[in-house]
Amino acid sequence: MPQNEYIERWQKLHGKRLDHDERLRKREAREGHKRSEQSQNLRGLRAKLMHEKRRVEKIQMKKRIKAHEERNVKAADNSDPSTPLPPYLLDRNDPQNAKALASSIKDKRNEKAARFSVPLPKVRGISEEEMFSVVKTGKKTHKKAWKRVITKPTFVGNDFTRSNPKVERFIRPMGLRQKTAHVSHPTLGVTLKLPILGVKKNPQDPMYTRLGVLTKGTVIEVNVSELGMTTAGGKVVWGRYAQITNNPENDGTVNALLLA
Repeated sequence: MPQNEYIERWQKLHGKRLDHDERLRKREAREGHKRSEQSQNLRGLRAKLMHEKRRVEKIQMKKRIKAHEERNVKAADNSDPSTPLPPYLLDRNDPQNAKALASSIKDKRNEKAARFSVPLPKVRGISEEEMFSVVKTGKKTHKKAWKRVITKPTFVGNDFTRSNPKVERFIRPMGLRQKTAHVSHPTLGVTLKLPILGVKKNPQDPMYTRLGVLTKGTVIEVNVSELGMTTAGGKVVWGRYAQITNNPENDGTVNALLLA
């Protein structure tokens, strides 16, 4: 179980309070007053984020209400055909649900497409000769030439410890390590310097993902706790995915675009 779900773990082990449902009902009743107070008192970036989130919620709510209303609309053709119909076509005159199934399927397809869409769907391939340089120093290394130095910017965690130089094959230079990224918010139009949490996927090769290589098109995870984002359950969002939009080896910095 994840570390942040300690409340669910406690409820599974020891049960809930006797007045749990009543407290939950009162909390939901106070949610409207709390949201109203926040909308009146928030300023700056947090206000923009809050209003944008509320706008998306209202759009989804209106779509659900409209789909629910369309579900109850009946469509039937009472006109008698000029020629008699075969038995397998007789049920076409029965009332049918209008647009309910089609709209729900369309919404699911749009959500799935938006979840996996990225700003840069295609990137230029990088060869191993461009990515690595062969280490030819040392008595034994010069003969076998099995060590490689990564020539692109990389990310390593705070608890990273280098392996023994005798058995380390891929060397990540200290000067090319990146810990922060300049992330742009697509809807708000602001750019923030956020710490990098990890490398999710490098489109070049799975091995580059394990090594933490930062190239154009790489999807990284950044810490967005400063933005004050929350989930539907009220928990603070710590990490969000972003895609690198520049060549970090040329610019010296990592520029990324936050994914929806």
